[in-house]
Amino acid sequence: MEYDIIVVGGGHAGCEAAYASANIGKKTLLVTGNINNIATLPCNPSIGGSAKGIIVREIDALGGIMGRIADKTALQMKMLNSSKGPAVRSLRAQVDKVTYPKEMLKVLENTKNLKIKEAMVEDLIVENHEVQGIITEKNEKIFSKKVILTTGTYLKADILVGSERTRSGPHGERPSLHLSDKLKEYGFDILRLKTGTPQRIDKNSIDFSKTKEENGDNICYGFNTEEDNIYDVTKQIPCHLIYTTPETHKIILDNLNKSAMYGGRDDIEGVGPRYCPSIEDKIVRFSDKEKHQLFIEPESIYYDDMYLQGFSTSMPRDVQEKMVHSLPGLENAVINKYAYAIEYDAIYPTQITRSLETKILKNLYTAGQINGTSGYEEAAGQGIIAGINACLSIDNKEPLILKRNEAYIGVLIDDLVTKGTIEPYRMLTSRAEYRLILRHDNADIRLTDYGYKVGTINNERYEKFNHKKELIKELTEYLKNNKLTPNEHNNEILKKLASQEIKDGITLYNLLKRTEITIDKLQDNKIINDDYPKDVEEQVEINIKYEGYIAKVNKEAEKMLRQEEKQIPTDIDYNKVPNLASEARQKLLKVNPTTIGQALRISGVNPSDISILMIYLRKYYNE
Repeated sequence: MEYDIIVVGGGHAGCEAAYASANIGKKTLLVTGNINNIATLPCNPSIGGSAKGIIVREIDALGGIMGRIADKTALQMKMLNSSKGPAVRSLRAQVDKVTYPKEMLKVLENTKNLKIKEAMVEDLIVENHEVQGIITEKNEKIFSKKVILTTGTYLKADILVGSERTRSGPHGERPSLHLSDKLKEYGFDILRLKTGTPQRIDKNSIDFSKTKEENGDNICYGFNTEEDNIYDVTKQIPCHLIYTTPETHKIILDNLNKSAMYGGRDDIEGVGPRYCPSIEDKIVRFSDKEKHQLFIEPESIYYDDMYLQGFSTSMPRDVQEKMVHSLPGLENAVINKYAYAIEYDAIYPTQITRSLETKILKNLYTAGQINGTSGYEEAAGQGIIAGINACLSIDNKEPLILKRNEAYIGVLIDDLVTKGTIEPYRMLTSRAEYRLILRHDNADIRLTDYGYKVGTINNERYEKFNHKKELIKELTEYLKNNKLTPNEHNNEILKKLASQEIKDGITLYNLLKRTEITIDKLQDNKIINDDYPKDVEEQVEINIKYEGYIAKVNKEAEKMLRQEEKQIPTDIDYNKVPNLASEARQKLLKVNPTTIGQALRISGVNPSDISILMIYLRKYYNE
């Protein structure tokens, strides 16, 4: 049997890739080692977080499913950085580790054009550097037009606890033993990465009186823009905050040589995540800090394991016992599952294009941790793009390339393929230079048109989206065309709102530029009617208050876009470009950028190299 697209791996990248492909109408096969491990959460029991929550909103805006299922299975929701500006606000959900995978599997099993198969993929069918399908461990050949590899941490995976090394996936399953070797044979450069996870503690053994309770927000938020009030804000499950102690630090420092996560051992090749370090790394790197915060988080309503966020380690079990018992409230804690590190193979991401098709083998796409990223959200964001672009390629259409000023997903992919990585890449707000226009609140405005165009957003949802845009325009025009007149009543209202009195009429639009004035306050004082949905009001208010800043960012983005429009011919030979610095020549040959803008972002390529390159292009390509 032949498929249009085969997706290998049932993690978050694989689920989004398969769902997108099937929804677009392609005959899709999702191959996974264990159907019960589809979309599991082997590490933290959360979806979203700083920057990551915006990625989830973007996946939703493109027609993906991660956000919808996170909303449905949430134990707690919190908007991070809510007291700060809109550019850094991001939603985080504690989700149920039991129901999240079940809901995902239910959706996939009921998706038209999608079939799920249990099998281990050991090789690819390759002819003349073109992938034509997969080969399973039982030597079964399954043909397809495109293959998407989303193998997560399963390529030659090793579980590390102290000096113990066990060849295993994160749930004790069999890892993929031969696929990364085959990829190496086909010409891929392979790197070794590692990540880790903390202990799971028996809830009944924790003294919560020594912790600080952290509750969810009393506003019903959601990643999905279609449904409202999905969960009851009064029934959210709390998390609890604690801190490490001097005793914790002493135990760790005394046993550093026993940690696989910390490094320094000859048998550990993998590089760990810089921005999600083990507790050992944190204590050594930030030795000036007297304590580090930890969160005790619920994993499910169906069992009593609590996740010790921030305490990732690979110390031996006896050392872990001492470490955990040194924490406030955990003096008598029972460890149900010990922390561990996992080491695995990935490919250098400079070997893929911005469409996520590999440069080494045609018709092969990769997404998720195989590309060097960490996190469920980064994986899912790549997955939906890989699924969409595989479909577009089958239809001989141009790929969907999200620009850096359009989406965090665009920043993520551009960083990977242009700069590469030697450690698990984590998305941060600081990586996005246009973050003021890449916000939680406007993800649908930025990306839903793309979803509709490629076929992942249906007509009903698109009509609702267009209605929202009309309401935004309508409210904006209303505020521009209506004034607050200077009279005693209105000035008394302004005084009450700690705002300056007016002597001349002022449009409601300009009035809202004042920091202390909000649409809610104008409604409370009967200055404007409460006729619009909250998300419409939020969008309009942010656009007004940050109008000058947004205009400045858009102007900067336009400069970048002009550079992106300057295409570099695919047949260019950088060895023939005279006077290029040797490092620049090496990097340009490796990345093979498609535009001048992308070339500028390559580490080691300087403005002088770009000037030389552009002179060469004008001379030999009339560019």
